[in-house]
Amino acid sequence: MTLPSSASKVLIVTGGSRGIGAAIARLAAQDGYAVCLSYLGNRQAADEVVAAITGQGGTALAVQANVAIEADVVRLFAEVDASLGRVTALVNNAGILERQARVDDMDAARIGRVLTTNVIGSFICAREAVRRMSTRHGGAGGAIVNLSSRAARLGSPGEYVDYAASKGAIDTFTVGLAKEVAAEGIRVNAVSPGIIYTSIHASGGDPDRVDRMKEGIPMKRGGTAEEVAKAVLWLLSDESSYTTGATIDVAGGR
Repeated sequence: MTLPSSASKVLIVTGGSRGIGAAIARLAAQDGYAVCLSYLGNRQAADEVVAAITGQGGTALAVQANVAIEADVVRLFAEVDASLGRVTALVNNAGILERQARVDDMDAARIGRVLTTNVIGSFICAREAVRRMSTRHGGAGGAIVNLSSRAARLGSPGEYVDYAASKGAIDTFTVGLAKEVAAEGIRVNAVSPGIIYTSIHASGGDPDRVDRMKEGIPMKRGGTAEEVAKAVLWLLSDESSYTTGATIDVAGGR
């Protein structure tokens, strides 16, 4: 698949086959991006997102890649180079959590899986994006948005302290990278969702978590993937041209 010569916006969304990532991919395509979404294993879900985009006249590509594996990330960006052109925007959305547990019940393997995917994966994806976007490397600039979480500041005690810690690392990474590449034409920001209706809660063994906790949210409801996606697209857009190193909470006041 090759971009028309007039197209100039190329976006990679990691973990783009479902939930927030899929919503970002669909909204970005409506905004004129050629979209590559990476997925871990669910090819059918990824293909459905691609079909929804191309069915409305957009350009989309799905690439299997595990962001926890450096070689997969390198291959992902190489496939985008060959199929869509040089990336101009990256959303580091891929992330995992494990079943709810206290810290004194976690083993090193679990913690390593969470940190490798959520932190190291985001670092390596950003590295590849910077190598293509930075004016230091002959690029024309671009934007990176990292998906954080309100858990980074609330801690997720008794549930996912390892996940919360990984998102705390993403907050620091966002600020540091933003300052590092600000003079090279790249803006780096984060969106910090609260309790959102997605399937990630089922992965943690608590599929009804949003409804169980919504009364503790000032707005008394969970959020939607589309609400998070709109914040991400604003940070990717020229409307946020003087914004870098920032985090937008999409959390209903929680």
